[in-house]
Amino acid sequence: MKKQFIPLLLLLLCTVSGKAQLTLEDCYRKAQANYPLIRQYELIEKTKEYNLANAARGYLPQLAFSAQATYQSDVTKIPLDLDALGFSGVEIPSLSQDQYKTEFSLNQTIWDGGAIRSQRKTLRTQADVEQRDLDVSLYTLRDRVNQLYFGILLTDARLHQSKILQDELQRHLEQVASYIDNGIANQADYDALHVDLLKARQDEVELRHTRRAYLSMLAQFIGQELPEDVTLTRPLGNRAYSSENQRPELSFFDAQIRNLRAQDSQLTSGLMPSLSLFATGGYGKPGLDMFEDKFQLYGLAGVRLSWNIGNFYTQKNNRRKIKAGIQSVETQRETFLFNTALDVTQHDAAIDRYEEQLKYDDEIIALRRSVRQASEAKMAGGTLSGTDLTRDIHAEQAAIQDKIVHEISLLIAIYDRKYATNH
Repeated sequence: MKKQFIPLLLLLLCTVSGKAQLTLEDCYRKAQANYPLIRQYELIEKTKEYNLANAARGYLPQLAFSAQATYQSDVTKIPLDLDALGFSGVEIPSLSQDQYKTEFSLNQTIWDGGAIRSQRKTLRTQADVEQRDLDVSLYTLRDRVNQLYFGILLTDARLHQSKILQDELQRHLEQVASYIDNGIANQADYDALHVDLLKARQDEVELRHTRRAYLSMLAQFIGQELPEDVTLTRPLGNRAYSSENQRPELSFFDAQIRNLRAQDSQLTSGLMPSLSLFATGGYGKPGLDMFEDKFQLYGLAGVRLSWNIGNFYTQKNNRRKIKAGIQSVETQRETFLFNTALDVTQHDAAIDRYEEQLKYDDEIIALRRSVRQASEAKMAGGTLSGTDLTRDIHAEQAAIQDKIVHEISLLIAIYDRKYATNH
C-alpha cells in the first residue's frame, strides 16, 4: 500500500502545484476536435447511409397507382352491315366516347445488369472523396497551429532573456551609482544605463502583448481557455523522419480515381438489359373486353425485358470523359508531389543552415561575455564610459538572442519539414 500511495501522492502534488502545460500534439488534437468543420464527417456518413438505403430499395417491389378519365372524339367501330348479311335486328355494341381507368401496377426487378450494385459503389466512393477532401482541410490546421505555437515559444524565450537583461542592467545601474559616489563615474554613465533599462522594460511590454495575442488565438483554435502563465513544452528537434510522403492529399487523389472508375462501371451496367416481373390490376370502363362497355375489374401479369439501346450512342464519349478525368487527377498528383519535393528541399536546406549557425553561437556568446566582463572591469577602474559598457552588454545580449532565434527557427524548419510529408 505504501509503495502505491507514494507515487500517487507525488503525482497529486505535481498536479496541484505545477503550472498548466501544453504540448504541440495536444494542440493538434484539440484544434481538430474543436474545428467546426469536424462535424462534416458525421453529415457525410449520414448522407452516404441515406443514399445507399435509397439505392437498395431498387430491389424492392415497385408499386404505382394511376387514374385516368378521357373523352374521345371517335371510337373503334366494326364496319359490317349486318342487315345486308341477313342478320336483321342484330346490333354490334360500340364503345362509349367517355372512358375511365384506375390501375395498380407492381414491378419486381429480377436482373438489372448490375445497375443498382454499381450505383451503390459509386455512392460509397463519392462519400470517400468528400471525407478525404475534409481530411485535407483539417490537416491545414497543423500549419496554423505550428505558427502560433512556435510564435509563443519564441516570444517566451525572448521574454526570459529580456528579464535577464533587465536584471543585468539593474545590477550595473546600482554599481554605477556607487561609482558616482566614489567619483569613478558620472551622471551621464548612469543615465545611459538607465535609458537602456527603460527600453528593455518597454520591449518586455511589447513582447507580453504579442504573447497574449498569440495565446488568445491558440485558445480559440483548441477551444480551451489558456491562462497567461501556461507553459508550452518545447518539442524535440528530431530529424529522424522518413522521406515517404504521407500527406492526406494523396489519399484524396486516390479516392477521386476510385470514384471515376466506379462511374465507369456504372456506364457498363447501363448497357445491359433488365428483366422484371410485373402485375397490373385495375377497374375501368371498358375493361380488357372491349365489347363490354361497362365498369369491370381486370388484371394482367407477365415478364418484361427492356433494353435501352440509346446508351450505346454516348458510351464512347462518356468513357473518354472519365479517362480524361483520371488523367487530370494524376496530373494534379504529380504537380503536388513536385511542389512538395521542392518544399522538402527548401526545409532541409534551412535545417542544415540553422544547425551550422548553432555550432558557433555558444563560442560567440562566450567571447561577447568575455568582452563585457572586461568592460565591467574598465568601468570599475574609471577608464570606460557607461555608453561603451551598454554597447558591450547589448552585443552579448544580441548574440544570445541570435542563438534563441536559431534554435526556434530550427524547430520551425523541422516541423515545417514534417508538415510537408506528414511525419
